Amino acid sequence: MPVVTLEPTITIALSVRDRHASAKWYGDNLGSDVLYHADEAGWSELQTMTEGVTLGLGEQTEPSPGNTVPVFGVADIASARSALEGVGVKFDGPTETVEGMVSTATFYDPDGNALMIAQDLTS
Repeated sequence: MPVVTLEPTITIALSVRDRHASAKWYGDNLGSDVLYHADEAGWSELQTMTEGVTLGLGEQTEPSPGNTVPVFGVADIASARSALEGVGVKFDGPTETVEGMVSTATFYDPDGNALMIAQDLTS
């Protein structure tokens, strides 16, 4: 039995220079639809052609190509984080919250790959 129960969604987070231009590129070339642009948070989210899979575009001045982070949805980030920490999973700093939007926590697999859990706070 898994340590954490995940929601049936995943967001692939990408670092980009210009979220609006990138969103247009993903729409024009891969058929992704913009779900929203959260300009105050520097974040855009797009629905891919795959059910339950979204692309999250985070703006950075100098993004690192290949810096892709899978973001797994959870119903309760505090209990999910506690369960993972309980089995020795290493986290990168505290859980971060954008009020009314999302809480996230970055952690690492045994090979140092960054992963993230996120609780949707919009509903």
